[in-house]
Amino acid sequence: MKSPLLTLPGAVPAEGVDEGVAAHYGDLFREQRALADGTGFVDLSHRGVVAVTGEDRLAWLHLLLTQHVSDLPAGRATEALILSANGHIEHALYLVDDGATVWAHVEPGTQEALIAYLESMKFFYKVEVADRTADTAVVHLPAGSIAEVPEGVVVRETPHGRDLFLPRADLETYAAQAGPPAGILAHEALRVEQHRPRLGFETDHRTIPHELGWIGSAVHLQKGCYRGQETVARVQNLGKPPRRLVFLHLDGSEVHLPVAGTELRLADDGPDGRKVGFITTSARHHELGPVALALVKRNVAVDAPLVAGDTAAAQEVVVEP
Repeated sequence: MKSPLLTLPGAVPAEGVDEGVAAHYGDLFREQRALADGTGFVDLSHRGVVAVTGEDRLAWLHLLLTQHVSDLPAGRATEALILSANGHIEHALYLVDDGATVWAHVEPGTQEALIAYLESMKFFYKVEVADRTADTAVVHLPAGSIAEVPEGVVVRETPHGRDLFLPRADLETYAAQAGPPAGILAHEALRVEQHRPRLGFETDHRTIPHELGWIGSAVHLQKGCYRGQETVARVQNLGKPPRRLVFLHLDGSEVHLPVAGTELRLADDGPDGRKVGFITTSARHHELGPVALALVKRNVAVDAPLVAGDTAAAQEVVVEP
């Protein structure tokens, strides 16, 4: 879904998964600094929006999600996953209940598969699931923002900022008074700095929550059964995940960033050394320079110098080995 804000001055369209919104508006580092200072907004109107209504909505979602939501207070933000039977991550939901409806935003293009799964699990529960992407746009206000929120707009407030579920018809009007726009690249650079995983970026077909540090924030270990719980419990109680998320400081002298999928090797092993991981997201940060998130094998020493392609990389622990 193409955003009307792509007509704003300087807007350069994003590509790939984030197609439909602006990559940037002409000055990536200025946009990052504005967000870090708590000003401006990010157009996330390409993200899918799913709404669940009905008196059983929280009790029903509690049975399906990795998060404890049966007693979720109105207005409290949370996040949750849906796992496969083998415990692999299939969906990531960013949730808030407004007292009558559970609102969730999800990765672009994933809402149809998510809704199909939810519909298949309704059984006798009094719930209705709706795709609200066509009429609802997600807008992100950074932490510290004092921008006004229109009356009646559902807000999901987190330590990283506020996500607004804004009527899509009001997007241009709101943007005109919300401060300077920042593109998705600025938003992604801060996400990488904050070590926050993203479905489809830090995940592949075999990722389990422990590898990305999603235990606690998106997975509740003391709730009842849900699909994939056996894997979560077994790894938590009896073992360790095969991989772990790391934050990388990349050699700033290189002109090009190593792209997602770039293989990681131990620097001491040289260019023909064995693969020990791969880049998941890379970014140019306004203060830290080139940085990345990556998945590495659990047994890679936390202080081992790495090489991403031809680029030197120093680790920072996100998930303990």
